[in-house]
Amino acid sequence: MESHEGDLQLIREKIKTLPSKANRWNGRSDMPFYQFQGFWYNPFLLESIMWKQDHFVAHPSDIVLATPQKGGTTWLNALAFAIVTRDQFNGSTSPLLTNVSHDCVRPLGLPSPREVPKTPLLGAVHTPYVSLPKSILASGCKIVYMCREPKDLFVSQWHFQRSLSKEKVSLEEAFQLFCEGLSPYGPYWDHVLGYWKASLERPNEVLFLKYEDMKRSTADQVKKLAEFMGYPFSPEEETEGKVKILVDFCSFDNLRNLEVNKTGHSKEFKVSNKLYYRKGDIGDWKNHLTREMQERIDQITEEKFTSCGLTFDIAT
Repeated sequence: MESHEGDLQLIREKIKTLPSKANRWNGRSDMPFYQFQGFWYNPFLLESIMWKQDHFVAHPSDIVLATPQKGGTTWLNALAFAIVTRDQFNGSTSPLLTNVSHDCVRPLGLPSPREVPKTPLLGAVHTPYVSLPKSILASGCKIVYMCREPKDLFVSQWHFQRSLSKEKVSLEEAFQLFCEGLSPYGPYWDHVLGYWKASLERPNEVLFLKYEDMKRSTADQVKKLAEFMGYPFSPEEETEGKVKILVDFCSFDNLRNLEVNKTGHSKEFKVSNKLYYRKGDIGDWKNHLTREMQERIDQITEEKFTSCGLTFDIAT
């Protein structure tokens, strides 16, 4: 215990020496952004990331679910959990009925609640690829990454941050910060590129998914996800309609309308579960962004991604 606390104290001292900027997303002077390995974090998140880099022990059977903040985390967690536990539960017994998916797939390194069964480790992170624990990269464990079209990601992140903060950042200010890369776990484009490049270099270990593909062809993407994680659907399961049953159970509308997600609170983050379910639509940015805002984000997206072979349907 003394060693653990000593390590944390050294990390806190190191954080104080890092480049920092005011966190205008929440207006809290006690929680500035610190830049570490090219990305911006509040000090509490960064302390955890830095500690896990050297102390978290990954195993080859582990499955890491990585997303940028508001990149489809809640849905990916639910789908992955339902896939790996489908032999244990059905639509009337699943822990997802009484727990938000964030409590079924915990932040990496944290234990699950007692009512959630032990499974091969499913751990969730928002951490950029470059800052993942060293043991994850060395173990050969599976990493699933899902991201979202940048305009929709920004709008969702803006709504989420406003719901958590007393100081409500304006859309215009948040937009400027986002484009400058000064957002939670940002720059967003670099976050996506880290996992994209890793998926090209290590396709057997890193699966790259897009939220839009998951929405438009959910069954196909779920089968792809299950195959990659090592839990493929058998021909018999497909004939019996098990893929559709799982897809329907984990649909945005079904999860959002569960009582636990309307009135419950996350055991880890102590926030209302309903904050994780706003719209989930493709193209909601059209209800918020001006043409000039659209064009600016699209330009950054093209400049960042085109040379790497990564594309999004930016007109969506």
